[in-house]
Amino acid sequence: MSLPARIRWWPWLAAMVYAVVIFALSSEANPLPALTAHVWDKLLHLVEYGGLGFLVGLAAGQRSDFTSRDVLFWASLVGLLYGASDELHQSFVPGRDAEVGDVLADGLGSVIGGTFAASLRFLQARLGRS
Repeated sequence: MSLPARIRWWPWLAAMVYAVVIFALSSEANPLPALTAHVWDKLLHLVEYGGLGFLVGLAAGQRSDFTSRDVLFWASLVGLLYGASDELHQSFVPGRDAEVGDVLADGLGSVIGGTFAASLRFLQARLGRS
């Protein structure tokens, strides 16, 4: 099954590169110590996964058969599952641990980012540029 011609590769690439950066940071015992010393870690998770949810939502929003609800669903689901897998990954990194609260913050961030992407998809559909 081939993708429609209007599906561009760059939004998917951006989401994948962003996910790789998350993985790389999660592989370190104390990434960005100056930032994490001053900002609540749940807020960092929220913002980090908001970006992922937004990028996944933009990529998914290219499908003409997807509604804004579909975009939000997939952005949220992918972000939540990636967040859970990231916490599992961190449980094997010395100096890191896995927390359910982090997964919840990741999921909420993905919903927020996905909501922005879904809103853009909605506006595109309303303006006739689906």
